[in-house]
Amino acid sequence: MQNDKVEKVGVIGLGIIGSRIAEVLRESGRQVYVWSRTPTPEPNFLSSPAEMAELTDCIQIFVANGEALVEVVSSMKDSLSKRHTIINNSTADPDSVVEAFQIAKDAGATFLDAPFTGSKAAAEKGALVYYVGGDPAALDTSRSLLEASSKEILYVGRVGEATVLKLATNMISAATVEILSEALGLVTAAGIDPAKLSEAIEQNACGSTLTSMKLPTMITSDFEPHFSLKHMFKDAQYALNLGKRLGIELPALSTTASVMFRTMQKGHADDDYSVLAAKYQSKEAKAAKTKKS
Repeated sequence: MQNDKVEKVGVIGLGIIGSRIAEVLRESGRQVYVWSRTPTPEPNFLSSPAEMAELTDCIQIFVANGEALVEVVSSMKDSLSKRHTIINNSTADPDSVVEAFQIAKDAGATFLDAPFTGSKAAAEKGALVYYVGGDPAALDTSRSLLEASSKEILYVGRVGEATVLKLATNMISAATVEILSEALGLVTAAGIDPAKLSEAIEQNACGSTLTSMKLPTMITSDFEPHFSLKHMFKDAQYALNLGKRLGIELPALSTTASVMFRTMQKGHADDDYSVLAAKYQSKEAKAAKTKKS
């Protein structure tokens, strides 16, 4: 028999992050219900988002894109009411976030725009950082739920604004990994031990948490996905489209997106986005092979 006093929450989307958030919430003592397009052997896997709305009051959504976000919220709308809080944790386009917000609002539910920063390891440790847009009172009500999987919650303003900030930070991450890949390619082509690049960056202002995370795995060609290339490319497209609409040129991101697209065409869509370095490593391998022969 379930305890009615136990908080019942929902998680939609069981990818790299969503599946780990569901586990963190279980460990926090909550009753967690889950759903994703692909059925998985997770406890309390439900038949639909609508069923989840019937069983829970607060639902976190981790889906791939804006289209999926709108589809999920639309499928729940007839089951939503004033008791519900919908928390979008997906990185989507701002228009889709606002559309999902309006659907929830029309049904009487509360909606928070709360994309996050943090990879697989951070999700496992409950150490994500949420950027939150929406009614501050709704955030107060949902804060304890978000705190279970985060180390920081940054309130930024209206629905949609948190998503724009998330896209902006992903622009920086994408361009950083691309130029880091180029630097690694240049160093290795010059015959320098790539470990020396790591040492140099550690003593240089260009070093960051991101470079210290990504460079070691790039050197060893370990592209296990913590944040997939296809998702970073999707976010770049959202940012480029927003920039076009606002009349802002984004040449660095445009170039990086082109490289990401070509890398995806070579079969790397599901690899970590640091797989951009593979282009330079393959050249190095070919050069070494030619030298030996």
